[in-house]
Amino acid sequence: MMPTKSHLGLKAIEKSKFWVAASLLASTVALFASAPALAAGKNLVFSMKVSPGAATCLPNATGRVTINNLGPVETMHVEVYKLRPNTSYDLFLIQVPNAPFGLSWYQGDIETNAAGTGVGDFIGRFSDETFIVAPGPAPVPLPKHAGDAPWGTQNPTISKPIHTYHLGLWFNSPNDAIAQGCPGTVTPFNGEHNAGIQALNTAAYPATSGPLRYFHP
Repeated sequence: MMPTKSHLGLKAIEKSKFWVAASLLASTVALFASAPALAAGKNLVFSMKVSPGAATCLPNATGRVTINNLGPVETMHVEVYKLRPNTSYDLFLIQVPNAPFGLSWYQGDIETNAAGTGVGDFIGRFSDETFIVAPGPAPVPLPKHAGDAPWGTQNPTISKPIHTYHLGLWFNSPNDAIAQGCPGTVTPFNGEHNAGIQALNTAAYPATSGPLRYFHP
């Protein structure tokens, strides 16, 4: 029996679908083959503990941090628990976990919900390559907030890189700290430099060997 035109048309369509599927499969394989080798599965997980100044007013506060490697950068996923509910906190990379904290770099905010739980996600360099350096003095920017370095001054020289391997989380407001029964000390650890005390840090690690030191991108 000779194939009809309709049979030939169906075979042509099926053949076309096969080549389209094969082409998509080949493209997918090529995409995964070209992806960075470290993009999958390399991570570091560590905890944050309550800071000494908040130990009596936030006795059960804790945090969990996960660093993931994306190749050119890392992601930092921070979960905090049993803090004051419905409150804003400020996260910093810091040189040492407890006062005087050393060199410090503002990362962003974390808001807690009604249960005192909060989550923050950040993108940057969070690894053994995280550092601050100032090869020489330079004029500081025009002040914007009270507490900024005054106009006409210069930054100190930090000729050799200093790593900031620790994390610290601060109350955004001294009033929130007071409402929780914590000390009302004013600190510079928010965008306007009028934050409250530190609530969590990574002092479970040695002062000169914070957790980010152990992540190698």
